[in-house]
Amino acid sequence: MKVRLLLGDQLYPLHPWFDQVDEQVVYVLMEVRQETDYAPHHIQKVVAFFGAMRAFAQTLKSKGHRVEYIAIDDENNRQSIPENLDIVCQKYNATAFGYQSPDEYRLDQQLADYCAGLSIPTSVDDSHHFLTSREELALFFAGKKQLVMEFFYRQMRRKFNLLLEAGQPEGGQWNFDKNNRKKWKGTPSIPLAYRPKAEQLAALQDCINTAGIKTIGRFDEYQFLYPLTREEALAQLDYFCEHLLVHFGDYQDALHTDETNLFHSRISFALNTKMIHPLEVVETVIAYYRKNSAEIALSQVEGFVRQIIGWREYMRGIYWKEMPAYAQKNALENQHPLPDFYWTGKTKMNCLHHAISNSLDHAYAHHIQRLMITGNFALLAQVHPDAVDQWYLGIYADAIEWVQITNTRGMSQWADGGIVATKPYVSAAAYIDKMSNYCGSCHYNKKERLGEKACPFNALYWNFLDDKKQFFAKNNRMAMMLRLLEKIPAPELVEIKARAGEIMTSPDAF
Repeated sequence: MKVRLLLGDQLYPLHPWFDQVDEQVVYVLMEVRQETDYAPHHIQKVVAFFGAMRAFAQTLKSKGHRVEYIAIDDENNRQSIPENLDIVCQKYNATAFGYQSPDEYRLDQQLADYCAGLSIPTSVDDSHHFLTSREELALFFAGKKQLVMEFFYRQMRRKFNLLLEAGQPEGGQWNFDKNNRKKWKGTPSIPLAYRPKAEQLAALQDCINTAGIKTIGRFDEYQFLYPLTREEALAQLDYFCEHLLVHFGDYQDALHTDETNLFHSRISFALNTKMIHPLEVVETVIAYYRKNSAEIALSQVEGFVRQIIGWREYMRGIYWKEMPAYAQKNALENQHPLPDFYWTGKTKMNCLHHAISNSLDHAYAHHIQRLMITGNFALLAQVHPDAVDQWYLGIYADAIEWVQITNTRGMSQWADGGIVATKPYVSAAAYIDKMSNYCGSCHYNKKERLGEKACPFNALYWNFLDDKKQFFAKNNRMAMMLRLLEKIPAPELVEIKARAGEIMTSPDAF
């Protein structure tokens, strides 16, 4: 009898493991405190993972596979992957053990150590999900000074022959990012978000709470947006193609008080749990575009494809190239704690109130809310990247360390010193106002640097540049902003830094 472990983010029913039913193989899935307690997770994230795992186990059983499922409240659950595996292997008198390569460094190490202590043969299989190997990005950039995502993205387009004509980019250019920066002003209209038919969510929530798992965020089973099966994930993808793709590229960076989803697909949870494959996602979107090219512009599609085969694969490559040292990086030496309002949404800064409230309500925020609102403020306030990491990892349903830490500690917080991003993604109120309607109804004045009504982002921005100027003295992309910093009169800069100090010392007063 062979025991095979399936982790909560390995729910791909088309994996070769499942091509044939083998009575001598038992698949084991488990809900364990080991995975719920290493960071405070959003209740919807835990519900989504447990719900998807339970649905996947039923799918395997319906196809004739043998499954051992250990629920969170099982009296024999040791709440640890290795300890539960010992019990299962003993129960079935296992003669071999196998697992798929984990996507988190800590689990990769834990399972390797576990196998080293077994007396039976062990094996590790690929998850058959990603478009690149763990080492591919490092090999691609070998000998290069910078890991520029754009060059990697172009290689991925060539590798899979996506949006190409005779080997050249369709439309005459590789990247339509400049077309993807429109501000949404209430039109065109946005259809209601797709909601899967998830059943028994309230019962699962009660089970999680009864088990004593400490969670964050809010839960409304009628607003739950995460697919729990491959069929639901594919329906969500079709919905995106039919209703949202037509305007996705234009407004992918837009922000608005009345909209949580805008034109985003929200398939990241399905992708990151491997219910669906990234190549089938982009091929589905491109096929829909081909059939509807009279209504859908290439720029809408390219921006989506870039996120899936470019950015997503790039971030995974960075993760495996740089871990485990990456998790300790703090290049800017930031030390402040995360403000309490990140856990409540209670702040007079309208942009942060909305972005954090969306996160607490839905375990979701789109990439600009994460990067240029919550991440921007945390970096300007010089919060320690460990605290930022923990918040992002816990609050978002799609957050798994390989994708979360590279986006957070790398792109958002520049804690890696420029491995992911050539410059820090920081801004004052001007950018937020350009891309959203947040500033119009805010307590603070977007144009003021000083005074009780001045937007905190403004003072924090110039203070950040002044505090960290030695880190960016040789960074060409920061040169213009540092020159503008030099033009601020010395007395005014002193006042700006004083106000920034007040904000960083007592952020929850703002």
